Amino acid sequence: MKEVKEFQTESKELLSLMINSIYSNNEIFLRELISNASDAIDKYRYLSLTSNGKYPVREGEIRLSFDKKKRTITISDNGIGMSKDDLVNNLGTIAKSGSKDFVSKLKEAKEKQDLNIIGQFGVGFYSAFMVAESIEVLTKTVDSEAYLFSSNGEESYTIEDASKEEVGTTITIHLKKKTKEVDYDEYLSEYQLRNLVKKYSDYVRYPIKMKVTKTKKEGDKDVEYIDDETLNSMIPLWKKNKKDVTDEELNNFYKNKFYDYEDPLISLFVKVDGNITYDSLLYIPSHAPMNLYSDNFEKGLQLYSKGVFIKDKCPELIPDYLKFVKGLVDSPDFNLNISREILQQSPMMKKISENIEKKIISKLEEVKKNDFEKYKKFWESFGEIIKYGIYSSYGMKKDSLQNLLIFHSLKHDDEYISLETYKSEMKKEQKYIYYVSGENLDSIKLLPQIEKYRKDDTDVLLFDKKIDEFAIMMMREFDKVEFKLISDESASELSKEEQQKIDDLTADNKRLIDNIKEALSDKVSDVVISSKLVDAPLCLSTKDGLSLEMEKTLQEEAVENKEEIKATKVLEINPEHDLFKALCSIQQDDELVKEYASLLYDEAMLLEGRDIENKGEFVKKLNALLLKTIK
Repeated sequence: MKEVKEFQTESKELLSLMINSIYSNNEIFLRELISNASDAIDKYRYLSLTSNGKYPVREGEIRLSFDKKKRTITISDNGIGMSKDDLVNNLGTIAKSGSKDFVSKLKEAKEKQDLNIIGQFGVGFYSAFMVAESIEVLTKTVDSEAYLFSSNGEESYTIEDASKEEVGTTITIHLKKKTKEVDYDEYLSEYQLRNLVKKYSDYVRYPIKMKVTKTKKEGDKDVEYIDDETLNSMIPLWKKNKKDVTDEELNNFYKNKFYDYEDPLISLFVKVDGNITYDSLLYIPSHAPMNLYSDNFEKGLQLYSKGVFIKDKCPELIPDYLKFVKGLVDSPDFNLNISREILQQSPMMKKISENIEKKIISKLEEVKKNDFEKYKKFWESFGEIIKYGIYSSYGMKKDSLQNLLIFHSLKHDDEYISLETYKSEMKKEQKYIYYVSGENLDSIKLLPQIEKYRKDDTDVLLFDKKIDEFAIMMMREFDKVEFKLISDESASELSKEEQQKIDDLTADNKRLIDNIKEALSDKVSDVVISSKLVDAPLCLSTKDGLSLEMEKTLQEEAVENKEEIKATKVLEINPEHDLFKALCSIQQDDELVKEYASLLYDEAMLLEGRDIENKGEFVKKLNALLLKTIK
């Protein structure tokens, strides 16, 4: 007997809301139907273990088929099936008297971004109407006869008695006709169905089978034959025990999954069972992608729920400073909304993200300790982003990230050292961790301020990346030892005798210093006798922690805003150099000293590897000085 049930007047509104607003990609219809089939097999499997033989034990299976002429796709399972009441309650919900209430609740939930009703109201099933003109559901349970549910999702649906031998459900989709906007015909192919299964349902625990056309050689001819093929791999790599997975399997999975031509540098299994249960497989690539530092780079880990693919890149699972990490997270506990999308603000999501962050940092620390060569390769690709993590968090990530930092240093030539190593090698009387910054290592090693540290055999960290100083400023200290820029005016650690000598020289040459300072009042805040220099005649130091390198970086970033960002400069003169002695000899000639002052400043800028503002004026004054000397 066939029963025809009319939909409520709001049914069209409901279907339109689901299809056009909730689901944004029509290809997920197959994912939804396969997921429903897997759930039905799960229920049957559970009952077969608890019903004392009422549900015979059997292997779960999902089958796909298609018919180009009839324009149909069929998904069948040998799960628990549905009774007549189940059909009404699960698939016919939109025809119930509560439909209007559901529509209003759905709209309200959508506005609040709280659509946590997946699995209710047969919503997953009705996603098929994105591609279907009509749908038929043939089903049978252990306790009931077979029934056929039919609907076009518009005016009505019918339920009638039917014939079916096996317990389970078969869904037949009659595809819509091809339009200019959507090519529904693409789903009528082995290739596309195989791709959709691989993309969304590859790790469903039951085999998804389809009869496919293959070819084989018979003599000189290629002969076609039909083979029953399992389309999904079923057991996810991340569900296996780590000891049962080879490096080759891990590498091949990474390259195929994330479209890389190189093996990953580091792979990491994360398995958590407890209040939150999830599995994760994470990779650090061997090289940085070309667009890693561009605004259009998309971070995020792939998201699975019970082995079903949900989202390609979920940014909430990884912090910005680890955006280079690739991988996936799979959990049966994910709080999914009505369209099987993750609820980004869920507490569970935050906890998983925090745990993954800790696991990655711990793994990197392990690699740094046990395989420094591999760690150096990681650092050269991604070290700047780690430092960005300290800077962008205003130092809040300092404790977790500081042990990952490595730098070049004065005493270690071109090798990297960690902050722990630097501190362990500090001299007994040394108060600071010294650093200096510049455009590259070669130019840094030529800076005049570094001479004293080289002579005293004191190590200095060499910062050749723009982010270095910004990160260190946020850290301020490491293990209770303060960082100090060697070009900072206050960097020198002097004994009382050394300080007294500087004070005496300053007092004896006050007229010279004051004249130079007056001539350079628009360029420097002070002129001092230096304790930093060995061979160089002079140098520029800075105050207030803003180095010349940082000044340059900030000025480059502020070009559009035309902001004037300048370091507070101090001209330091080497009292042991012949230039100082020559200046002392003419210090009674105030105008001549002032005339030479700009040459001194430009020379100091050149020694710093900086450009000078007025090259023509510099050359003119230099030539005048040469002519006076020659005469």
